[in-house]
Amino acid sequence: MTVKQWQKPEYLLMVTAAGWGAGFATWLALLNNFAVDAINFTGREIGILQSLREVPGLLAFTVIFVLLIISEQRLLMISLLVFGIGVAITGLFPSEIGFYLTTILMSVGFHYHETLRQSLTLQLVSKDRTPLVMGRQISAQAFASLAVYGLIYCATKFAGMDFAIIYALGGGVAIFTALITWSAYPLFGTKVHQTKTIVLRKRYWLYYALTFLSGARRQIFMVFAGFMMVEKFDYAISTITALYLLNHAINIFLAPKIGRLISHWGERKALIFEYVGLMMVFTGYAFVEDSNLAAGLYVVDHLFFAFAIGIKSYFQKIADPKDMASTASVSFTINHIAAVVIPVLFGILWLTSPASVFLAGAAMAAFSLICSFNIPRQPAPGNETIKGPRFPQDDVLIAEKI
Repeated sequence: MTVKQWQKPEYLLMVTAAGWGAGFATWLALLNNFAVDAINFTGREIGILQSLREVPGLLAFTVIFVLLIISEQRLLMISLLVFGIGVAITGLFPSEIGFYLTTILMSVGFHYHETLRQSLTLQLVSKDRTPLVMGRQISAQAFASLAVYGLIYCATKFAGMDFAIIYALGGGVAIFTALITWSAYPLFGTKVHQTKTIVLRKRYWLYYALTFLSGARRQIFMVFAGFMMVEKFDYAISTITALYLLNHAINIFLAPKIGRLISHWGERKALIFEYVGLMMVFTGYAFVEDSNLAAGLYVVDHLFFAFAIGIKSYFQKIADPKDMASTASVSFTINHIAAVVIPVLFGILWLTSPASVFLAGAAMAAFSLICSFNIPRQPAPGNETIKGPRFPQDDVLIAEKI
């Protein structure tokens, strides 16, 4: 069967990223206002919600179990479908328990989809193109999100559209994308048969550390930066959405360029740049009193997300090709260990000292910076770190058979 240009793996991954972006943009744009205005959440409840949202991420390693009965590509689409359903029904349950349960359903699809898209990208794309292709996925996601934020801005600013309708429409885009990609794209074979065990290798320790710190730090942004805009500066839905519009408009153009920059600079230099910038941003969050300056920090913070591509491309360069699927699932679990705890604990801390929450984020960025200095300029199997213990390629810390 002849595969057309638009049916190549790179385009499948971009299309699913766009469908995912549209659904998540809807959920995220309405999150804080739905929580505060419709359900009367405080920092405590928003912290619980975000911790519950991250529990499926902690269990992302279970992807390996499901892959015993279905291909990665098909599971990618099923997870996008589940995600879309979770978003679509959120507005139908405007209560504390209802919001918790729909968030968990959405999150199962969300984290499975992210795990599988990363795994398939690392398997189907060459090492020299991976940062660029991941940048294009971010760009496609940003384009879809930009369109959704524009529609939400108009719907809330001029039409007064109800939460339930907006949630249903946003989730519907993800559902439609899942169904279309299932029927329109052929199944792609991977070059290397993937390990069907849960594997932790000692020589990947720096990748695990960077992943853990990235998950912890990201939660502070995801949970508390946007919440600060609503609680401290009284941002309305339309204002928050306008801010998201700006973020994604910038990412459409800059994300692929950042991918190229990572390929040119190398992961070490790119990640050092990211973490120095994040230390400054989080310190700024802690002391900002001007709403416009806070918005500026938020835009810069969001831009740094694209540099996290460097962690994934670093892993691709040092890893055994057969470990991609297994390690993608394990890394999402590692990424979410702190994510399950931080929203609740920091939500309580938020009640007494919001600044302390952001200063903790700056400290995490500092630890990440220290780790990034240990990345070789030319990472490869056997050259995973500059300093620290070296392990043979077959040295396994954990190999849990399924």
